[in-house]
Amino acid sequence: MFVSANYNQPCNSTQSTLLLLRKCKTSNDVNQIHARMITTGFIENTHLTTKLVATFSSSPCTPLTEFARYIFFKYHAFREKKDPFLWNAIIKTYSHGLDPKEALVMFCLMLDNGVSVDKFSASLVLKACSRLGLIEEGLQIHGLLRKVAFGSDLFLQNCLISMYVRCGCLEFARQLFDKMGIRDSVSYNSMIDGYVKSGNIESARELFDSMPIRERNLISWNSVLNGYAQLKAGLQFAWQIFEKMPERDLISWNSMLHGCVKCGKMDDAQALFDKMPKRDVVSWANMIDGYAKLGRVDIARRLFDEMPKRDVVACNAMMGGYVRNGYSMKALEIFDNMQCELYLHPDDASLVTVLSAIAQLGHIDKGVAIHRYLEKDQFSLNGKHGVALIDMYSKCGSIENAIKVFDQIEDGSVDHWNAMINGLAIHGLGELAFDLLMEMERLSIEPDDITFTGLLNACAHAGLVKEGLLCFELMRRIHKLEPKLQHYGCMVDILGRAGHIEAARNLIEDMPMEPNAVIWRTLLSACRNYENLNVGEPVAKHLIGMDSSNSSSYVLLSNMFAGLGMWNDARGVRSMMKERNLKKLQGCSWIELEGVVHEFFVRDKSHLQVRDIYYMLDNMWTSDSVATSCTHYG
Repeated sequence: MFVSANYNQPCNSTQSTLLLLRKCKTSNDVNQIHARMITTGFIENTHLTTKLVATFSSSPCTPLTEFARYIFFKYHAFREKKDPFLWNAIIKTYSHGLDPKEALVMFCLMLDNGVSVDKFSASLVLKACSRLGLIEEGLQIHGLLRKVAFGSDLFLQNCLISMYVRCGCLEFARQLFDKMGIRDSVSYNSMIDGYVKSGNIESARELFDSMPIRERNLISWNSVLNGYAQLKAGLQFAWQIFEKMPERDLISWNSMLHGCVKCGKMDDAQALFDKMPKRDVVSWANMIDGYAKLGRVDIARRLFDEMPKRDVVACNAMMGGYVRNGYSMKALEIFDNMQCELYLHPDDASLVTVLSAIAQLGHIDKGVAIHRYLEKDQFSLNGKHGVALIDMYSKCGSIENAIKVFDQIEDGSVDHWNAMINGLAIHGLGELAFDLLMEMERLSIEPDDITFTGLLNACAHAGLVKEGLLCFELMRRIHKLEPKLQHYGCMVDILGRAGHIEAARNLIEDMPMEPNAVIWRTLLSACRNYENLNVGEPVAKHLIGMDSSNSSSYVLLSNMFAGLGMWNDARGVRSMMKERNLKKLQGCSWIELEGVVHEFFVRDKSHLQVRDIYYMLDNMWTSDSVATSCTHYG
């Protein structure tokens, strides 16, 4: 038993009882001590139970915290003595714990039982309101504080400002701030931080400049620095703040580093990184992410390998860099290494990134394994994991599993609907995608521009011209969404695939923005398919003028000439390609066999089993020829 395992003597004093409780790790351990307290009569010792509640209400061990709550409610909450001290201790277990809403219930119970609330009671319940974003309840607490003597206490006024800021009510926070007779650095810093996080850097800077010099501290400087560093246009001001700072800490250096990385100024970031007096994993992850975004995964990987200690954040940065640059297999290697060699547990970002890598590779077995991992660890699919799973199954060819995941999600966001619509689009299931839009309308889920991109793609692949036109009109007239370049591109594709070449050209000419090469190439492809030289030839020439180094425009025009028997013109285009040293991009295919993804290019002989593959193809060709001969002469 736990008791005898820790002490030879019985639990015969209040001190030994408390010492034993400190050693408890599980509910079973606590229950043994509780039973001993009952049999010894110590449970009736008010001094012991008071000390027990005060000591263990702040314990990081959940069974001890729950035991402290039980003792409080059983032996102290409803007794004649109305001391708020123990009430505050229990309220704190909720306001700072997993169930902050219970702090409000406790506060109301405290008032109902005639217990005098103090400034600590109010600060704790305001903390709960802040965490949950309960602005109405926060306003009620504010109203109560105006009626009590300690309501104007600076500490409580700062708690109120923090609550309003965290609930997104900056106007209320500023009104309170302006009315305060006395302010300290916490008052200023809360307001500055609120302005920065809401993107109002000008108001943050104005308040910072008006702040008494004696009140400015490192937190104030870091808040303003971080605000400017987050904006591309603010990097120059961030540098000015950084240079003026009387002192800097790791947060200061990382904020400036992040600003340089975000603006793509990796030379400045590297110089800053080299000067840093101290680095942490955030510093390294910023650099890895920055180089990866510029396509320099080689430098990113070198930094990753040089890290003195890697954690999940660093692994996520490296995985994200690989996925962004098309090295998905490398991302999977990092994921496996993270678990098997570094003994790290993947977090939400790790799992979403690895699912994206799997989707790129079409590696469905690995995707199923991640799905099982999510189920085993009871991850919710109502967030990004559900979206990533739907996307992964759709891109791996298993639309049935994608639909199963979608159907399991109880409270899906527009992102889940978008992922499902895009999945149906990939598989050419345009009618089902359109049905989902109707279901969204029925459930009052507001579609966004991504929803309509998916729907228009689905209509294009399924040849649903009327439905595509209807979606385009719904988007503009009902949902008041201005079509973007990609929406016009989808519409050109829909009309072009259906042979409405003139309508597609007219749409391009009426676009409110400049069409890009992709849209013109979509129209040219339709012209080639429907042998419309009148529209196709000028479009091809326009494309070549826009981007003379892109071979696809030349190939489409050459194929169109060849399809119409205009061989001299086709040869002329091919000669132009040779003169400009342009080559057609090779076609590429992937196939997954027994968990291994094989990649093949046109005329590719680099595969390890190339001889066996060509031998098999030759046999298939011979068998097919024999079968054809038998059919002819049989």
